[in-house]
Amino acid sequence: MSPATDPAPDATREPVGILARSALALTAWTERWVPDAFVFALLATLVVVVAGVSATESSLGQVVDAWGRGFWDLIPFTLQMSLVIITGHVLATSAPMQRCIRVIAAWPTSPRGAVALVTAFALLSSWVNWGFSLVFSAVLARQIARRLEGVDYRALCAASFLGLGSVWAQGLSGSAALQMATPGALQPAIRDIVAHGGLVPGGVIAFRHTIFLWQSLLSVAIEVVVVTLVMWMAAPPAHRAKTAAALGVDLGEADAVSPPVPGSIPPGAWLEHSPILTWLVVALGAAYLWRYFADAPDPLNALTLNIVNLMFLLAGFLLHGTPGRLMHAVQAATPAVWGVLLQFPFYAGIAGVITSTHLNEQLAHLFVRVSTPASFPPLVAVYSAVLGVFVPSGGSKWVIEAPYVMAAAHDLHVHLGWVVTAYDLGEAVANLLQPFWMLPVLGLFHLRARDVMGYTFVVFLALLPLVLLLVTLLGLTLPYPL
Repeated sequence: MSPATDPAPDATREPVGILARSALALTAWTERWVPDAFVFALLATLVVVVAGVSATESSLGQVVDAWGRGFWDLIPFTLQMSLVIITGHVLATSAPMQRCIRVIAAWPTSPRGAVALVTAFALLSSWVNWGFSLVFSAVLARQIARRLEGVDYRALCAASFLGLGSVWAQGLSGSAALQMATPGALQPAIRDIVAHGGLVPGGVIAFRHTIFLWQSLLSVAIEVVVVTLVMWMAAPPAHRAKTAAALGVDLGEADAVSPPVPGSIPPGAWLEHSPILTWLVVALGAAYLWRYFADAPDPLNALTLNIVNLMFLLAGFLLHGTPGRLMHAVQAATPAVWGVLLQFPFYAGIAGVITSTHLNEQLAHLFVRVSTPASFPPLVAVYSAVLGVFVPSGGSKWVIEAPYVMAAAHDLHVHLGWVVTAYDLGEAVANLLQPFWMLPVLGLFHLRARDVMGYTFVVFLALLPLVLLLVTLLGLTLPYPL
């Protein structure tokens, strides 16, 4: 801006801190240099094929056969993860949740307070369900942008995503923990590795030993406080903010979430707009859940991916009220799952090559050679974060890494559940550098990844050393194997 148009210094203006300046300087950098996640899935496939041929005794034909046999092994898990996204979206876009969002949006009175509020809600809700958090926080941020002047629209968008960059994987929808707790979610060969000759029955690690460890819950609480504080400091003051209007974004009146009910409903469509079927189906599902948990020796150990998805689907059905509104919500959510449907078969093929060629054993030995029991959890976190930048799988790539990571954990006598938690922490931090999982909300905000990733990068710089410290110190308090 020229001197003639540059506003004069105002002593009353809030100073721009170093974190805010860093976030503003980084917003235009990342999108240009980070390719699409599917490209990395394809590259990883080629790398594993070459490694299987060159580093094991398997022939090229055997490696090709292993890839083809494994390609469709994750079909159930692919649908399960797609339903995590869909059920979370359905819940967040229900009319009661919209009313809740309007109430919460009236709370903040300053731009920084608004960004901190969205951050806190994004983190806390992501522990429950990351799909719900992504949509709920985005709609909340847009509602705040409508009513509060001077708030940076880019910072609000980044804040709404931060649950996926921190605590989501340590919560009820964390895919690695869900895979370990859900019988049938992993191939039998991987279960055998985790079982280690019956040391871990069935190779199943329940939530009690992962997300419900007091160490995991403590790390979540610390992350929520730190990330919220960082975003409060990184949010620019009003005179440096770029509002939605300044970015050319028309916020409109509200985010439409339900179709209008037609004035005249034909007999064939009456049940679509009646709550009768909703009440009956929700009652059926609630009765099943009651019996399921009543029969379980330990309710926490009974939580699986299918049960979590059923609970969220029933809650979404109840909040939407009618089959018609539920169908509309599911239809609106399905575009967000295309990446899962396309990429997960390639991850399954990679896992098939790794286990069939015994490449997992060589990788496990490499981990053991460079680790100690104390250094193994932070090493897993760093490894997960680095690979997560290139393969942003929402934790599903655990099926690739579980064979050698868990084998190494057994060799080093490290708590297996904490290894899963360390992996989850690294996986989540990687999302701060990789825009793949931002795509569902960037369209809602009408922004590009480069508009917001300066803020997520600042959070990454603050969160990574904290994560490494937490997984190291808290890991020392846990015994082997569980």
